[in-house]
Amino acid sequence: MQSLLEIYHARCAAGDLTLDPAQEAALPQLENIRVALSEPVKKGWFKKAPPPPKGLYIWGGVGRGKSMLTDLFVEYCPAPALRVHFHAFMQEIHEAMHKARADGIEDTLKPVAADVARRLKVLAFDEMQITDITDAMIVGRLFELLFEAGVVVITTSNRAPDDLYKNGLNRQLFLPFIELLNQKLVVWELTSPKDYRQDRLSGNPTYFTPINAESRAAIDGVWKDFTGGQASPLILKVKGRDVLVPQFRNGVARASFFDLCGKLLGAADYLALADAVNVLVLENIPNLSRNNFNEAKRFVTLIDALYEAKVRLICSAASKPETLYVEGEGVFEFERTASRLREMQADDWGA
Repeated sequence: MQSLLEIYHARCAAGDLTLDPAQEAALPQLENIRVALSEPVKKGWFKKAPPPPKGLYIWGGVGRGKSMLTDLFVEYCPAPALRVHFHAFMQEIHEAMHKARADGIEDTLKPVAADVARRLKVLAFDEMQITDITDAMIVGRLFELLFEAGVVVITTSNRAPDDLYKNGLNRQLFLPFIELLNQKLVVWELTSPKDYRQDRLSGNPTYFTPINAESRAAIDGVWKDFTGGQASPLILKVKGRDVLVPQFRNGVARASFFDLCGKLLGAADYLALADAVNVLVLENIPNLSRNNFNEAKRFVTLIDALYEAKVRLICSAASKPETLYVEGEGVFEFERTASRLREMQADDWGA
């Protein structure tokens, strides 16, 4: 059986990946888990199953290859594994708990965790972030139940465990979960100086205008380069409401202007989006005026949220930033948005 390091080197030699010492150093940690999961369980009256291996918490800057390493592990994992974005997983947990509650089950979390453990041996999370108080209150016990059932957790994050839910409401109630992570997972910082996601865009346009077959093809090309064309919806819970992002993978989201600005969304929704994604591909921004003033206001709020969070923006628009909004109330205020759209096109934006 080829090791993950050997597979990685082969892909680098083929030109599919770029050799990176920080990524090389992390692979033995994943290989240890893979080998432990490969060992057959010896059965017998007096033979006790060995404890599951420790999981892995990989953290570091955006675009360092954390998601790629996780994908590689899951691809060659010898046990049933699910690779899922953390926000999407928590959404599924909330829905399953709601169903259990409707069925009259008092302890709704227990059967939900049991069902996950019955189906999976490995849970691989992308982008662990805790921003929602509801998630913060249930995640500790959920993981306790999963660990007790022998589920191995591998997760990536832009933050060290001790910085999760930092300054969050009632954070002291969340601290035992951080202790649990440090106990059950090996914490590994991926210290690569290169931002491969940023490098992909370096020297390439990120703002495409006008909206036509050529710009649509360019956007499709960028999306495929980032995600391989694979994606699933991302649902964000914001103040008890669902905010749907149609396509999401590896921290990269894709949506149309109508998806995000044509609906009744506000600052809290855009802040949640900016916190959940590293790159946003936003399509079909129309010319703005008094005729679509509400959509224009939402667009301004969206750009402010992305700008403050240093989210990389790739978009297609009806015209260049300075002429997107030329008549109607708020034209003067839009000058700042146009300036930000220009600034966000720089090669080093969000670095």
